Amino acid sequence: MGIFDKFRKGLEKSRSAVLGRLAGVFKASRLDETVYEEMEEALLASDVGVETSLWMVERVRKLAREKKVTSPEDLPACLKQAMEEALESADPSMNMAQDGPTIVMVVGVNGAGKTTSIGKLAYHYRQQGKKVLLAAGDTFRAAAIEQLVSWGERAGVEVVRHQQGADPAAVIFDGIAAAKSRKYDIVLCDTAGRLHNKAHLMAELAKVSKVASQALPGAPHEVLLVVDGTTGQNALTQTQMFSQVAPLTGIIVTKLDGTAKGGVVLPIVREYGLPVKWVGLGEQLDDMEPFSAESFASALCDV
Repeated sequence: MGIFDKFRKGLEKSRSAVLGRLAGVFKASRLDETVYEEMEEALLASDVGVETSLWMVERVRKLAREKKVTSPEDLPACLKQAMEEALESADPSMNMAQDGPTIVMVVGVNGAGKTTSIGKLAYHYRQQGKKVLLAAGDTFRAAAIEQLVSWGERAGVEVVRHQQGADPAAVIFDGIAAAKSRKYDIVLCDTAGRLHNKAHLMAELAKVSKVASQALPGAPHEVLLVVDGTTGQNALTQTQMFSQVAPLTGIIVTKLDGTAKGGVVLPIVREYGLPVKWVGLGEQLDDMEPFSAESFASALCDV
């Protein structure tokens, strides 16, 4: 299955939600202000958010004028272009280290799919022939280490771990040291997912980041936030909260195949300037895909 087909299949529920609400808009007898008002309401109902919905409607209106569109049935192509422009404002490519292993810190609240995402990323890079190491830095949550070890076994990669309650920074340091000595390409670092005490989490993430940079200058090369796509606008709230406590470089959106709220990807990118770098489009090991603005917009707009 090609990348576009994966996006189309994974975003089926979101596409139905967006196009289901817009079906009447695109079938209107004439293109007038009512059409744009209904488009705005449809986008709002699809978890695109107020600010981004307003921006997109205005962009579609301008594109329609530029392209001399006179019929609402020609608006999907304009909507697709507006989506792509909103999503292309941030570069989705991964920042890979030029010398030594690439260190990726993965953060997010418990339940968002953080451990699963790490396992799938490990599998993705291993399939590319990369040597991947996992560091079990979530030493706070019961069974978090065991879960990561289980995913490591499924992906066929080694896991550096200490006992529950150990210093997370020490685990990350040992992981980076092991990767340097054994010539690994990528280290994926799990971190604690609690947010009930932001000050404590901020201190912990800052310490982990500092230790990583001491172990390897320039690390971490990526700090990726995992958000659950099924939570809609709550994913925006988590992006805002974590951007205050960690130097985020990108987003992983999970469970997009199980939700009609995929539109939330648009305000995450446009309003926070953070690229969505990976999306979870299914339950299988190979269902974590690099994000493509074109494939996402095409799948949602059915164009």
